[in-house]
Order: sequence, then structure tokens, then C-alpha cells
Amino acid sequence: MNTYTTHILTQLKSGFLSIEDAEKQLKGFTDYGFAKVDDEREFRQGFPEVIFGAGKTTEQLKRIFRHLVDQEKTVLATRVDPPAAEEVSHQIEGAIYDPLGKTLLYKPSGYTLKNEQKKIGVICAGTSDIPVAREAEVTIEAMGHQYSSFYDIGVAGIHRLFAQLEEIKKCHVLIVVAGMEGALPSVVGGLVSMPIIAVPTSIGYGSHLNGITPMLSMLNTCASGVTVVNIDNGFGAGYSASLMLRV
Repeated sequence: MNTYTTHILTQLKSGFLSIEDAEKQLKGFTDYGFAKVDDEREFRQGFPEVIFGAGKTTEQLKRIFRHLVDQEKTVLATRVDPPAAEEVSHQIEGAIYDPLGKTLLYKPSGYTLKNEQKKIGVICAGTSDIPVAREAEVTIEAMGHQYSSFYDIGVAGIHRLFAQLEEIKKCHVLIVVAGMEGALPSVVGGLVSMPIIAVPTSIGYGSHLNGITPMLSMLNTCASGVTVVNIDNGFGAGYSASLMLRV
């Protein structure tokens, strides 16, 4: 018997759930027709289902968001357009929209940091890469961890990186976001001893190929300890870095 089932049966035995509600919850998901919300996700993976906002209607987003809020969970939605975010924020007190990262975050009253001693450093090469960095940072916050931001320290002015290197070395995991030729993770990887998650962005000129060039550069890095996520995947980087801190 898994922990989710035990939790539901305990609530049933204590009288907090009716037999009908317990039956519904034991399925592990709630079916709205357009979406089957994974109620068991937090018990399996340590964090509730994250809502991917792109392609969803405002009504669909609101319905899923409200479902998770009513369960007193931390709720994160990514790739949310401003009009949809405004609608959700208007109806759900405490939902905060970050227009740069296009994230919508709700933290319940019981929100606490999972680790107050360790933090994740989020480095981005240029100002144009900040939206992807912000998606990573809000994800880190949602998962209960701390981060430090190091913006606009790309290799075109490498002295800017060296000026912040001592602060960067105080972090326990690094996320390095870069477009153009994607050189920054390799440079950082040769200077530090902690794990690095590299994020290629779709920022650059012609032969940059909308992120494929920096992605290939990062995958072929000669610096040890660099892991690469997909193009513009700030969420994936923030999620993975947060899991590293939980180990």
C-alpha cells in the first residue's frame, strides 16, 4: 500500500472523508474531462502537479489552479500569458504572476523552506536570457528552496563573471542560462566544484538556429559535471536543481 492510499484511508477512518469522497480520491486523479489532475503527484514525487499554461484556455487554467489551491498545495503554472494570469490572480488571492518568467505561483499558509542552509545559484549570460532564468527561479521558490541571481555576466565581458565568482562559489548547485554560442556553462564549469545545469536559450543570430547551436555546444562541453536541459527549459532546470538539494 502506497503512502497516498494510507493517507486517504486514515482520513476516512478519522471521519474527515466520506466513503464517496474516499472512493474518488483513491483513483489518484480528478477527471474534469479536459484534464485529469494528478492528486497523487506530491506523494509520489514530493511536489504537486505543475500546470503547463501554454495552449490552455483561461477557464481550464482557472479550474485546475483552483483545484490544487483548494487542496492547500503549492501551485505553480508556467508559460502563462498575462490575460490568463490576470483572471486567475483576480479570483485567487495570493496567486502571484511574474511577467518576465510568465509563471503564476501560489504558496499556501503552510509553505516553508525545505532547506535554509543551501541555495541554488542562477546565472545568465545576457539580459535577454533573464526570462528563462526567472522561470527557473520561481520554480526553485515553489519547491521550497532559496536562490541567488547573477545576471548579465556572459563571456563577452568575462571580468563580470570573475567579479562575482566568490559569491557564486557559495552556492550548492548552479543553473547557467545562455544563448548565442552557449559558452558560459563551460567557462563556469572550469571554475567551480558544484553540479551545473546548463540551459540553452533561443536567443541569438542566424546560425544560432533558435537554440540548437548553444544546446550542442553545452552537450559537447569539455568541462566535467555539466548537465544540459532542453532549449528555454528554465522550469526543468529549476526542478532538477531543487531535487539535487533534497538528496
